[in-house]
Amino acid sequence: MQAAAILEAALYVSDLDEAERFYGDVLGLERIAKVEGRHVFFRCGNAVLLLFDPETTKVPPAPDARLPVPAHGSRGEGHLCFSAPAEEIEMWKTRLEQQDIVIEADFEWPKGGRSIYFRDPFGNSLEFAEPRIWGLT
Repeated sequence: MQAAAILEAALYVSDLDEAERFYGDVLGLERIAKVEGRHVFFRCGNAVLLLFDPETTKVPPAPDARLPVPAHGSRGEGHLCFSAPAEEIEMWKTRLEQQDIVIEADFEWPKGGRSIYFRDPFGNSLEFAEPRIWGLT
């Protein structure tokens, strides 16, 4: 057997309201769940982006918790790459720059495909890239 796809990915943020604004308004993702002080979740294509307060998710669930999700978390900035076709990457670059978001890198990979890199308000490294950088369609 082999894992077929990534269903969800998590990043850790220090301000859930600001994260909701950035990922919802700037990146246009659809919010699907929110628990004040703990997390906000967004649909991203056929996957889900989980944004957690890192301090809250370190707390183990109560013994009688309805959903006994184990404590988890991370320290420092993470990285997430969003898939985008070539024709959309320039549009994303323009949209981000109009929001005063700095594009840290914009380049073509040696085997083909373009990437642009930028940061969310929490220092997480984000990227829009063509799937072909990994030989995907």
